[in-house]
Amino acid sequence: MSWQELLSMIGNGLWETCYMVLFSTLFSYAIGLPLGVLLVITERGHILPNAPVNSVLGTLINVLRSVPFLILMIAVIPFTRLVMGTAIGSKATIMPLTIAAFPYVARTVETSLKEVDRGVIEAAQSMGASRMHIVLKVMIPESMPSLVSGAAIATTNILGYSAMAGAIGGGGLGALAINYGYYRYRTDILLVVVVVLVLLVQVIQLIGTRSSRLVDHRLK
Repeated sequence: MSWQELLSMIGNGLWETCYMVLFSTLFSYAIGLPLGVLLVITERGHILPNAPVNSVLGTLINVLRSVPFLILMIAVIPFTRLVMGTAIGSKATIMPLTIAAFPYVARTVETSLKEVDRGVIEAAQSMGASRMHIVLKVMIPESMPSLVSGAAIATTNILGYSAMAGAIGGGGLGALAINYGYYRYRTDILLVVVVVLVLLVQVIQLIGTRSSRLVDHRLK
């Protein structure tokens, strides 16, 4: 394999990886963000206390977080094939990536929202603000810097999952490293893929750090 062919394959693998990570992150937050909010507001003494709901949600999230990604990916193959039409490739990998990531996102969101000063929430309640208003106009804006930082960490975790997905036909840089690097004993390919993944992590973290500073009203 020439270096020109290798660069072409890396470019294609990078595109597939970015595709998987982007949509998996979006879907994970579409599910995990509301769940994280529910985990916080249904706690005892919060704006919508509900012990059964809080307990069930917490247990479900803990169970999903405890399953290793490769095992989870194999376990949901029938569901992935049913929903996505296939269980192989970058498109199919979005499903298990989302299932694996949204519990982590929910816990990240929960941690961020708990950092909000309860005095601010109580002040909003005393002024007659609705629960929805408190969530959307008080809790989320006040915790935005932490939420953005958490999103960067969650995205890098999903990137790591996407690389592991290559072991069972997930596509992207992980599949390139395994199929052309590991199986063919091409250490150079493995090293190139590792360097590209490291650079991706650095870019994601840099964007997350700068975005967190931009939305932090305390620095203005």
